[in-house]
Amino acid sequence: MDTREALGSWIDGPRAAAEKMGADFGHRGERLGLPKEGPGSIAGPGRRIGALFVDGWLVALISYGLIARGDQAEANLWTSPLYFLVAALMLSTTGTTVGKRLFGLRVVRLDGRRATIPQVLLRTLLLCLVVPPLVWDRDTRGLHDKAVGTVEVRI
Repeated sequence: MDTREALGSWIDGPRAAAEKMGADFGHRGERLGLPKEGPGSIAGPGRRIGALFVDGWLVALISYGLIARGDQAEANLWTSPLYFLVAALMLSTTGTTVGKRLFGLRVVRLDGRRATIPQVLLRTLLLCLVVPPLVWDRDTRGLHDKAVGTVEVRI
């Protein structure tokens, strides 16, 4: 076998090359015991990013209009701490944020129960650091979810 076949093309990646050789990775969340589709299945990256943008936009709007009263420089200083506060509060009480609710998502522990307050606080802090959510595993769970044992599922 040519080593180029084993590594895959730069577009397809190594997973596609392994699948061509007969490897079966299953669906996202199969290793976690989650269904392939429907309620309780792992949310796709598009939905999660969309929810994050909605939450960020709402927090930026609140920061700009209510806290900084139109001062953009001051609003920028308040946006991240306010996002942390709002996301941690909403996730610890309801398991979802406004953006997640609009996209039909919920954050739960791997056993399906509501995430604990320490899990939510650490997850939200890691999310605010930006880098952990950008590193995914094959189930598309970011490092912020893996670190605290949570998963974002469809409701």
